[in-house]
This record gives sequence, C-alpha cells and structure tokens, in this order.
Amino acid sequence: MLMRMPGSSRTSRILLFFSLLFAVTAPTPLQARQAVADKGAQSPSASATSAPAPELAKYVGAETCKTCHEEIYNAWEKTPHWKTTLNKAGGPAKQGCEGCHGPGADHVAGGGDKPKIYVFEGKSRQETSARCLSCHGEAHAQSHFAESAHASSEVGCIDCHSPHHAREKQHLLVQEQPQLCYGCHTAAKADFAKPFHHRVNEGLVQCNDCHNPHGTATVRQLRALPSGDAVCYKCHVDKQGPFVYEHVPVKTEGCSSCHTPHGSTNPRLLKVSLVNMLCLQCHTFSTQLTAGGPVGPTHNQSAKYQACTMCHTQIHGSNFSDVFFK
Repeated sequence: MLMRMPGSSRTSRILLFFSLLFAVTAPTPLQARQAVADKGAQSPSASATSAPAPELAKYVGAETCKTCHEEIYNAWEKTPHWKTTLNKAGGPAKQGCEGCHGPGADHVAGGGDKPKIYVFEGKSRQETSARCLSCHGEAHAQSHFAESAHASSEVGCIDCHSPHHAREKQHLLVQEQPQLCYGCHTAAKADFAKPFHHRVNEGLVQCNDCHNPHGTATVRQLRALPSGDAVCYKCHVDKQGPFVYEHVPVKTEGCSSCHTPHGSTNPRLLKVSLVNMLCLQCHTFSTQLTAGGPVGPTHNQSAKYQACTMCHTQIHGSNFSDVFFK
C-alpha cells in the first residue's frame, strides 16, 4: 500500500508506482545479452541460413565448367547422366560436373590446375569405383557388386562405362554389347560363333539379358526370375512347369546339365551329338549308382539307334506320364 506523501498529487503517486514496478521487472543489461545468446543457441538454422557454409562456396556450378570444357559438356549434356545429376537432391556436392569431380573453385582460381580438382585418370579402380558408388551404391548393393566376379577381377566402373564418351547411350557403355563383353570373355565369343547358338551376334539377345554384370547371389552372375527360377524360363516358358512328373535333373542341376547355353556344334545346344549318349550318362544299367537303365528288348542300344526323345517327348516334365511319354 502506497504511503501518502505530503504535497503529492494523485498523478505523482501513479507515476511513482509504475516507476517502481518497471525497476523490479526490467532485465539488467547482462540478462539481456544472455537472453540473446540463448536464443541464438536454440536456433542454429537461423545463423546457418544467414551466412553460407564455407564448403558450399567452393562449388562453382556446371556452367562455369562449360566455359573451358565446352566440348565435353555438350557431349555429357546429351546423356542420361546429365539429366539425373544436374538436379539431383543433396546439394552441389551431388550435382553437375562437381558431383563427380569435386568442388571446382580452387581449380578455376588456379587457371585449370589439375591437382586442384579430382581427375579420374591415373587413379586406382577401387578409388574410382568407390566414387561412382557414392551415388550408385544403393542400387548396386542389391546386386552384390562388391562380391561380383568383375569386382574381384579388378574390373572398375569406368572400364565399362564412360560418362563423357559413351558409345552406347542408355547405360553409358564405352562400347556396345556384345563387343564390350567379348573384350574379356573370349571363350564366350568362340561359343557364339558355333553353328547352334543363342542369337547374340545377331542382336536378338544381349549378354545382360542372362547375366547381371554388377553381380548376383548366383554363380556366373546369372539373373533369376522373381520366382527364383533360372533365367532360361524367361524365354522358354513351356519348360518351366510345374509338372506332375518332374525330370529330376531339370530341377536339381538346371538346364546346363544337358545344354551349353552360349553355343554348341550340336542341335538344340546339346552337350553331345547323340541324344541317346546324353541320356545314358545317367540312365545306365547300374541301378545303384545312377538313375537306372532302360530294360527290355526295345531298348537294345546296339540294335536301335533312334533318339530316346522319339518316345519320351516330354523330357522336361509331364503332367500325364511318369516316363515322360506325353
């Protein structure tokens, strides 16, 4: 309760009351500075947006690179790589030329000094592949690239791909299939030159239709259908089944137990010229070690030379006959 002061008016008493109230509640200069500091600590994004990070200032953009490397830029601009990297999420470190070659400010300031930017030439395959996988790693991790035959044989990404000088535009390959694959796989090239072969040289089938060059969990980097079956069934649907009566080798050993997939001197890509000889590799007269031989005079191989498949027509499997007649 305010004391009545001699000679003071009502207005003076009111002013004195608010003066005392402000003196109690107003922060001191030290408190004010502390409040500003606390506010800045609670909102770091405000300070980050007000001043650009020093690292971002080192990126100059693809248009700057074009001023000196116009020919390379124009070739790169026509590729799918350009479309995916120019506006890729992740900021300048994942976009344009600098997405692969790193920040270019020092390179530009040095008048094109090569040591001041990342150049793929002269680097190890492990190092260059790791740089590619910084963007493509998620996709190729699913295809077992690190454990693939190519990776273990010191084959790097830029051995097959070229972002700037690709001859095959869809996948940026340095050379079109199958010639690119033939550069290393000379035995396969010889198989495809045989009289009976999958029509790879004719352009109807490609190597990566059956093989995944970036690796799989299967042998020979073979692709598989979503069902887990062999890739052969993608074209040879009638052989897939399921059948009531399965031919055991088809399910256990696969198509390559009887066929050579690339090419053969025998019809139907068979491993041997005579069908009977192929069947007798399993169906001999030993009932203990093999599938058991055919019995009866009609199966005298010395007197009858017709192929087994003349009667056993459904040799890949049948829904009606346990001996694959029909």
